[in-house]
Amino acid sequence: MARGLGKGIGALFPTETLESIQETIQNEEHVEKIPLQKLVANPFQPRKKFDDETIEELAQSIREHGIIQPIVVRKKGKKYEIVVGERRYRAAKLAKLEEIPAIIKEMTEEQMMELAILENLQREDLTPIEEAEAYQNLIEKLNFTQDDLAKRLGKSRPHITNMIRLLQLPEEVRQMVNDGALSMGHGRALLGLKNKRKIIEVAKKVVNQSLNVRQLEALIKQLNENVSRETKKSTNKDIFVQATESQLREFFGTNVQIKKTKNKGKIEIEFYSEDDLERILEILNLEHDEV
Repeated sequence: MARGLGKGIGALFPTETLESIQETIQNEEHVEKIPLQKLVANPFQPRKKFDDETIEELAQSIREHGIIQPIVVRKKGKKYEIVVGERRYRAAKLAKLEEIPAIIKEMTEEQMMELAILENLQREDLTPIEEAEAYQNLIEKLNFTQDDLAKRLGKSRPHITNMIRLLQLPEEVRQMVNDGALSMGHGRALLGLKNKRKIIEVAKKVVNQSLNVRQLEALIKQLNENVSRETKKSTNKDIFVQATESQLREFFGTNVQIKKTKNKGKIEIEFYSEDDLERILEILNLEHDEV
């Protein structure tokens, strides 16, 4: 189980935790057999990639031993939406079963989304990008702030922020992370590139040359220094200003420039999308319509 998530589920579901669902499953009178043709996937399923090999292994186990733990579903018209247990459903189809044991629960779409996401987070089944998208969905659909989410999940605020920042990567690079060609550390490092147009090019270089995260960070430092020389943005800056810029870049997770003249100065904080602006404003405890 992922560290700290037990507390988060208790906060979201004070009377309906995964543990209580599992206890209910033990009571056979609540379990029903549902034809596979009446089941539909969870529209809020955060996991997009299912490993064919593990599904086949589970299907083989089902052929030999049956389904030990029922899935959890929600009735939707004449169909049933899968809340928890999509891997078992896919494996049951592969094993050519006609029906599957299930617990039918009444829940709102919000509860359904929360439970599906939390169940996957607990099992650590999500890729970094899927985890980031899950956090973003909870924020957008349920109007959570990053602070709310951190407290509910028992995660640190920087962890939530850093995960969501991965969504700023180009789609092609996000796919590399999803496929395991790049790690979360690679993704975070790539976001440090000042010239954002080079992210895809550098990501491909990482894959082709099998660069580890430290090697990538060294490469990005070199590339950023070249950008600074080309644009003459870093000339004549004293050590204090450079150190302060470095601290601010780390704090805001983006490029920050301090520009000083004889009588005044200014701080420039870069953002690369509307979501990135919202993230920075949230760090500053500002609402978008306040600026």
